[in-house]
Amino acid sequence: MKLTDLGPPIPGELHGGKHIPEEENFYTCKVCGQKVDMRDLRQVMWHEQPDHDPLEID
Repeated sequence: MKLTDLGPPIPGELHGGKHIPEEENFYTCKVCGQKVDMRDLRQVMWHEQPDHDPLEID
């Protein structure tokens, strides 16, 4: 599945926190091992599925 197949970006917003370094916006998915940008809800929701393949980032 391509990231663009999931629709337009759904950006998150910073609410009252401090700015964090760029690398802290990512985590590694425990299912497929892909890096996930936590600022994009599409990616987070895809990687919450119990059985999924890595997203093709286009």
